[in-house]
Amino acid sequence: MLYELRVYDVNPGKMDAILERFDKHVVALFEKHGMTIKHFWVDADDANNRLFYVVEHPDMEARNENYERFRADPEWIEVRRLSEVNGPLIQKQESIFMHNAAFFKNN
Repeated sequence: MLYELRVYDVNPGKMDAILERFDKHVVALFEKHGMTIKHFWVDADDANNRLFYVVEHPDMEARNENYERFRADPEWIEVRRLSEVNGPLIQKQESIFMHNAAFFKNN
């Protein structure tokens, strides 16, 4: 498995809007396109205004194909348009890719 840690620097005042977008739309759209969110976090320091989540993928090729389908999905395009009427929600996004360490057994 390939795990992708996605880190969003959220624009000031937009955290509630992005959380709502994930809750009401994006999680289901990811599932529709074969992506599973394993965990979600918000920064413990509200001043950092950051959002973190991990997406599980079979491999990089599947990840890329799934994101292409997601980004082209008319439902996503409309959700994004409507949620960003008052400006973009995200300043910056970073992805970090990881595999499980061979010695670690997650029970």
